[in-house]
Amino acid sequence: MLELPIHPLLRFVIVRPHYPENVGAAARAIKTMGFTRLVLVKPGKMAEPGHVMAIKMAVKSLDVLEAAPVVPDVKSALVDVDFTYATTARRGVSGVLTARQAARDAIARAKRGERLAFMFGNEKTGLAEEDLMGAHARMRIPMAADQPSINLGQAVQVTAYELFVAALEARELEGAGE
Repeated sequence: MLELPIHPLLRFVIVRPHYPENVGAAARAIKTMGFTRLVLVKPGKMAEPGHVMAIKMAVKSLDVLEAAPVVPDVKSALVDVDFTYATTARRGVSGVLTARQAARDAIARAKRGERLAFMFGNEKTGLAEEDLMGAHARMRIPMAADQPSINLGQAVQVTAYELFVAALEARELEGAGE
Protein backbone atom coordinates (compact mmCIF):
# COMPACT_ATOMS: atom_id res chain seq x y z
CA MET A 1 0.00 0.00 0.00
CA LEU A 2 1.25 3.47 -0.88
CA GLU A 3 2.14 5.42 2.25
CA LEU A 4 2.39 9.18 2.08
CA PRO A 5 3.66 11.42 4.90
CA ILE A 6 0.14 12.28 6.07
CA HIS A 7 -1.00 8.67 6.49
CA PRO A 8 0.56 7.91 9.91
CA LEU A 9 -0.26 11.40 11.25
CA LEU A 10 -4.02 11.37 10.64
CA ARG A 11 -6.94 9.63 12.29
CA PHE A 12 -10.62 9.58 11.43
CA VAL A 13 -12.89 9.91 14.46
CA ILE A 14 -16.56 8.98 14.30
CA VAL A 15 -18.59 10.22 17.25
CA ARG A 16 -21.60 8.19 18.41
CA PRO A 17 -22.19 6.26 15.16
CA HIS A 18 -25.57 4.56 15.02
CA TYR A 19 -25.44 2.19 12.04
CA PRO A 20 -22.90 -0.64 11.77
CA GLU A 21 -22.92 -0.36 7.98
CA ASN A 22 -21.48 3.16 8.24
CA VAL A 23 -18.71 1.99 10.56
CA GLY A 24 -17.71 -0.72 8.09
CA ALA A 25 -18.05 1.64 5.13
CA ALA A 26 -15.84 4.19 6.89
CA ALA A 27 -13.13 1.57 7.45
CA ARG A 28 -13.26 0.65 3.77
CA ALA A 29 -13.32 4.29 2.68
CA ILE A 30 -10.21 5.28 4.55
CA LYS A 31 -8.23 2.18 3.62
CA THR A 32 -8.86 2.72 -0.10
CA MET A 33 -7.04 6.03 0.31
CA GLY A 34 -4.17 4.59 2.36
CA PHE A 35 -5.35 5.58 5.84
CA THR A 36 -5.65 3.03 8.62
CA ARG A 37 -6.51 4.92 11.80
CA LEU A 38 -10.19 4.90 12.71
CA VAL A 39 -11.47 5.75 16.21
CA LEU A 40 -15.05 5.24 17.37
CA VAL A 41 -16.44 7.39 20.16
CA LYS A 42 -19.25 5.79 22.15
CA PRO A 43 -20.89 3.92 19.27
CA GLY A 44 -24.51 2.83 19.55
CA LYS A 45 -25.16 -0.80 20.51
CA MET A 46 -25.33 -1.93 16.88
CA ALA A 47 -22.43 0.18 15.62
CA GLU A 48 -19.71 -1.83 17.34
CA PRO A 49 -16.86 -2.84 14.99
CA GLY A 50 -17.65 -6.55 15.50
CA HIS A 51 -21.25 -6.28 14.25
CA VAL A 52 -21.89 -8.56 11.28
CA MET A 53 -23.02 -5.64 9.07
CA ALA A 54 -19.94 -3.57 9.92
CA ILE A 55 -17.79 -6.55 8.95
CA LYS A 56 -19.78 -7.06 5.74
CA MET A 57 -19.27 -3.43 4.66
CA ALA A 58 -15.56 -3.36 5.51
CA VAL A 59 -14.58 -5.21 2.34
CA LYS A 60 -10.80 -5.90 2.41
CA SER A 61 -10.55 -3.50 5.37
CA LEU A 62 -11.11 -5.78 8.35
CA ASP A 63 -7.67 -4.87 9.65
CA VAL A 64 -8.74 -1.22 9.96
CA LEU A 65 -12.09 -2.14 11.50
CA GLU A 66 -10.62 -4.60 14.00
CA ALA A 67 -7.89 -2.14 15.04
CA ALA A 68 -10.36 0.72 15.61
CA PRO A 69 -10.41 1.58 19.31
CA VAL A 70 -13.75 2.29 20.95
CA VAL A 71 -13.40 5.16 23.39
CA PRO A 72 -15.91 6.73 25.81
CA ASP A 73 -15.56 10.39 24.79
CA VAL A 74 -14.12 12.84 22.28
CA LYS A 75 -11.31 13.84 24.63
CA SER A 76 -10.06 10.23 24.66
CA ALA A 77 -10.24 10.05 20.86
CA LEU A 78 -8.14 13.18 20.46
CA VAL A 79 -5.31 12.32 22.86
CA ASP A 80 -2.02 13.42 21.24
CA VAL A 81 -3.82 15.24 18.39
CA ASP A 82 -2.42 18.67 17.55
CA PHE A 83 -5.19 19.88 15.23
CA THR A 84 -8.78 18.74 14.75
CA TYR A 85 -11.18 19.34 11.86
CA ALA A 86 -14.86 18.90 12.73
CA THR A 87 -17.27 18.16 9.93
CA THR A 88 -20.68 19.81 9.76
CA ALA A 89 -23.64 20.08 7.43
CA ARG A 90 -25.12 22.91 9.51
CA ARG A 91 -25.75 26.21 7.82
CA GLY A 92 -24.78 29.44 9.54
CA VAL A 93 -21.47 28.18 10.93
CA SER A 94 -18.85 30.74 9.97
CA GLY A 95 -15.32 30.09 8.75
CA VAL A 96 -16.12 26.65 7.36
CA LEU A 97 -13.59 25.10 4.98
CA THR A 98 -14.51 22.92 2.03
CA ALA A 99 -13.18 19.37 2.09
CA ARG A 100 -10.55 20.38 -0.49
CA GLN A 101 -9.40 23.40 1.54
CA ALA A 102 -9.24 21.33 4.73
CA ALA A 103 -7.23 18.64 2.94
CA ARG A 104 -4.66 21.14 1.66
CA ASP A 105 -4.41 22.69 5.11
CA ALA A 106 -3.95 19.24 6.66
CA ILE A 107 -1.14 18.40 4.22
CA ALA A 108 0.71 21.58 5.21
CA ARG A 109 0.25 20.74 8.89
CA ALA A 110 1.40 17.15 8.40
CA LYS A 111 4.50 18.43 6.65
CA ARG A 112 5.33 20.21 9.95
CA GLY A 113 4.76 16.93 11.82
CA GLU A 114 1.41 17.84 13.35
CA ARG A 115 -0.87 14.96 14.34
CA LEU A 116 -4.36 15.46 12.90
CA ALA A 117 -7.92 14.26 13.30
CA PHE A 118 -10.99 14.60 11.12
CA MET A 119 -14.09 14.20 13.27
CA PHE A 120 -17.50 13.11 12.00
CA GLY A 121 -20.77 13.10 13.93
CA ASN A 122 -23.72 10.81 14.33
CA GLU A 123 -25.77 10.02 11.22
CA LYS A 124 -28.89 11.60 12.67
CA THR A 125 -27.66 14.60 14.64
CA GLY A 126 -24.08 15.29 13.55
CA LEU A 127 -21.58 16.50 16.10
CA ALA A 128 -22.69 18.06 19.36
CA GLU A 129 -22.24 21.82 19.46
CA GLU A 130 -19.43 21.51 22.04
CA ASP A 131 -17.53 19.06 19.82
CA LEU A 132 -18.00 21.26 16.76
CA MET A 133 -16.85 24.41 18.54
CA GLY A 134 -14.05 22.60 20.39
CA ALA A 135 -12.32 21.72 17.12
CA HIS A 136 -9.66 23.97 15.60
CA ALA A 137 -11.40 24.13 12.21
CA ARG A 138 -14.72 23.20 10.71
CA MET A 139 -15.31 21.54 7.35
CA ARG A 140 -18.33 21.07 5.10
CA ILE A 141 -18.63 19.08 1.90
CA PRO A 142 -20.30 21.40 -0.64
CA MET A 143 -23.51 20.08 -2.20
CA ALA A 144 -25.58 21.35 -5.11
CA ALA A 145 -28.91 20.01 -3.85
CA ASP A 146 -30.83 21.34 -0.89
CA GLN A 147 -30.12 18.10 0.94
CA PRO A 148 -29.13 18.46 4.60
CA SER A 149 -26.19 16.05 4.44
CA ILE A 150 -24.72 13.00 2.78
CA ASN A 151 -24.35 9.54 4.25
CA LEU A 152 -21.65 9.19 6.93
CA GLY A 153 -19.70 6.59 4.96
CA GLN A 154 -19.82 8.84 1.89
CA ALA A 155 -18.61 11.85 3.88
CA VAL A 156 -15.65 9.85 5.17
CA GLN A 157 -14.90 8.68 1.61
CA VAL A 158 -14.99 12.19 0.13
CA THR A 159 -12.74 13.50 2.90
CA ALA A 160 -10.26 10.63 2.61
CA TYR A 161 -10.17 11.12 -1.17
CA GLU A 162 -9.48 14.84 -0.90
CA LEU A 163 -6.70 14.17 1.62
CA PHE A 164 -5.13 11.51 -0.59
CA VAL A 165 -5.24 13.68 -3.73
CA ALA A 166 -3.78 16.66 -1.86
CA ALA A 167 -1.00 14.43 -0.52
CA LEU A 168 -0.23 13.15 -4.02
CA GLU A 169 -0.11 16.72 -5.34
CA ALA A 170 2.24 17.76 -2.53
CA ARG A 171 4.52 14.82 -3.31
CA GLU A 172 4.61 15.77 -6.99
CA LEU A 173 5.44 19.39 -6.15
CA GLU A 174 8.25 18.32 -3.82
CA GLY A 175 9.61 16.00 -6.51
CA ALA A 176 9.53 18.82 -9.07
CA GLY A 177 11.44 21.10 -6.71
CA GLU A 178 14.40 18.75 -6.35
